[in-house]
Amino acid sequence: MAVTKIYNVLMIIFIDDSGDPGFKITKGSSKTFVICCVIFDDELEAEKTAVKIKELRRKLKKSDRFEFKFNKSSREFRLKFLRSISSSKFRVRAIVMPKEDIYSDLLKHSKESFYNFKLYNLLIEPLFQSSHNFWILRVI
Repeated sequence: MAVTKIYNVLMIIFIDDSGDPGFKITKGSSKTFVICCVIFDDELEAEKTAVKIKELRRKLKKSDRFEFKFNKSSREFRLKFLRSISSSKFRVRAIVMPKEDIYSDLLKHSKESFYNFKLYNLLIEPLFQSSHNFWILRVI
């Protein structure tokens, strides 16, 4: 009798993007699209990191709903944020895609297809390269 190991892995994944999925560069679309995710393998670690960020907001006298925007922040501000979470255990995956490198008509004309394809590249494709037999993801 053959036994197959099944791994039930819970990951908490936060996703953000920069740029836009449009291809009308001469009419204002961004030249580059970036999609990034932060992956926590442990729910408690994600909660601890959230608390660290909340404490930093309060230390900086920002509201609990304040969103850190790196492109609009000073180097000092960014470093404070990064130092506050430096002991947290998480992984980061990112794809930076110059739109001039996209040749597929489907991806160029369907923003949803382009975005979904990049999400697949970011999240799903690496799982198939894993040594695990089976993964279960809960994306939050």
